[in-house]
Amino acid sequence: MHPMAALISLALCFLVLFHGSVAQFGPGPLQPQQQQQQQQQRFRSQSECRVQSLSALEPNRRYESEAGVTEHWDQNNEQLECAGVAATRHTIAPRGLLLPSFDNAPRLIYVVQGRGITGAIIPGCPESFQSFQQSEQREGGQGQRQRQRDQHQKIQHFRQGDIIAIPAGVAHWTYNDGETPVVLVSVLDTSNYANQLDQNHRRFRLAGSEQQPSTQSYQREQTREQGPSDNIFNGFNVETLAEAFGVSRETARKLQSQDDNRGSIVQVENGLQVVRPPRREEDEEQEQFRLNGLEEIQCSARLRHNIAEPTRADVYNPQAGRITSLNSQKFPILNVLQLSAERGVLYRNALLAPHWNVNAHSVVYATRGNGRVQIVGEQGRPVFDGELREGQLVVVPQSFAVVKKAGNEGFEYVAFKTNDNAMNSPLVGKTSVIRAMPEDVLMNSYRISREEARRLKYNREEIAVFSPRFPSQQRAAA
Repeated sequence: MHPMAALISLALCFLVLFHGSVAQFGPGPLQPQQQQQQQQQRFRSQSECRVQSLSALEPNRRYESEAGVTEHWDQNNEQLECAGVAATRHTIAPRGLLLPSFDNAPRLIYVVQGRGITGAIIPGCPESFQSFQQSEQREGGQGQRQRQRDQHQKIQHFRQGDIIAIPAGVAHWTYNDGETPVVLVSVLDTSNYANQLDQNHRRFRLAGSEQQPSTQSYQREQTREQGPSDNIFNGFNVETLAEAFGVSRETARKLQSQDDNRGSIVQVENGLQVVRPPRREEDEEQEQFRLNGLEEIQCSARLRHNIAEPTRADVYNPQAGRITSLNSQKFPILNVLQLSAERGVLYRNALLAPHWNVNAHSVVYATRGNGRVQIVGEQGRPVFDGELREGQLVVVPQSFAVVKKAGNEGFEYVAFKTNDNAMNSPLVGKTSVIRAMPEDVLMNSYRISREEARRLKYNREEIAVFSPRFPSQQRAAA
């Protein structure tokens, strides 16, 4: 065969395998028509966003486990219903293992604190992490042969500031191999096209169980959310499980975790012994890995991307702070999830310019410090004007105008957005809508002089993140 013909044939075979592999995982990169269908699905599935007032939300359910705590926000809250999302937070003690589970919706996780390892089990992918030991051959003792000890799908290290993407229906687990607790906050897009059930978050456990919540508030509330639950093996007949796995009835009963009261986060006494590469510092080359210039296929897709590194900031003001955005152009798996994220660090009394989200809802979670947040609806009235503190979240609905101002201790946040390429439109600053308008339009719109119009346009040369201009006034406002 001619070398060129052989090359073309090989390329065609690779593309066939590529598309077949992605089909097992999900729809693959969405085309414009599919993206439009995704947004229509979100519109049909969510309730009407007639939000009259917003509030800073804290979790309303708390489940204590042997080695950590799981907390859920009230999914029936009108803010979360409007955005079509659910939110959870896990705190995992050192040597704590968050047991395997999967969800009916894609999950985007932010690592607020700590480090560890995580595994996502992608359907159809090989067990590429393998461990072997040498053993002598029986006949004559000549030579060596390898005997397999363990094999599993690949494991990824994570650290503070990482975003971890978990597609709908993909089983995953997390282990804390550090010396401090791991804190993970996650948002699940229950209005995503991948969820064909109702709009409630449903977590399917593969091990362990979740006991009664440690707070009594949930007992008094009539909600549609899941209550305490067992893992899915508990619903099968023991004999059926034993036959399916080829194990004893006793082992099958252990799969059901009927007498296991450790909860969904368990302690690993001697540390988790798994096959994994040694931990390294962030490897830029590996993060930029592509297969011959093609999009990542399912089994090699990156599921982790750090957005806390200052060098990755998209907007930086030495006097005010920085903003780092993460979309599907930087992190291709977000095209499948149809989600994106933003990390903001505002220094003391700094201001994030007033803006609105063009094509997405934004779930803002405070990771450190506190800030004053003001959100304005279509009637020109504030729907939220208050403090957002560490551990709280607030939803900024699409097109609602918002401004954030850091307190005296600074303010850091992560925002989860319901579009893989979320955009915002600033009202103030060098790239703002006001700056882009002709002076005469501003003069006639606001009945101001030309000099005032020019000050409106050009007084702020900064982009997005503004340094304090009037310290005394800002201290009083904070």
